[in-house]
Amino acid sequence: MIGSSGARAATNLGIASVLAIFLGACSSMSLPSFSSSSPSPAPESAPMPEMPATIRADEIVGKWGLASFQNPNDRARTEAAAKAQCKQPYVIGAGTSGGVIMHLADQATPQELRLKGSPGGKNYIGPPGPAGGEQDREIVSFDGRVLITRFIDKDAATRYGNMVYVRCAPRA
Repeated sequence: MIGSSGARAATNLGIASVLAIFLGACSSMSLPSFSSSSPSPAPESAPMPEMPATIRADEIVGKWGLASFQNPNDRARTEAAAKAQCKQPYVIGAGTSGGVIMHLADQATPQELRLKGSPGGKNYIGPPGPAGGEQDREIVSFDGRVLITRFIDKDAATRYGNMVYVRCAPRA
């Protein structure tokens, strides 16, 4: 016959075994309140498709006089200075895949950039990617004769100001 102290030890050992199995099963289940692991990341949303700009690339291809201003009161004077630069025009070329050939901020070599629209109705010029990216420039205004842009990057915007392009010759 088993003594009461032996029965008690066997019962305690049985209870400990059952608890160990139960806790082992809990750790393999993903219960948020008991799990110490971090939650799985939310699925990434698909990137928004690029919106077309309201300005077409062929509308800005051509020769332009270029100047810039920081103070909005200097806009008229800067337009006149840009027109005077038509002796040495800045050429915006047509890209091979529907974009325009222009310089990015601080880049010596021009490259093909895209015209991009945004849900807010703003237009941008920049490399492929979402509109309003750090390398983009916002088209502040465009009337067919004068194009004004501003870089999105704060440092580039401070250094370059508002870029004023004045068409050198009538559109062909």
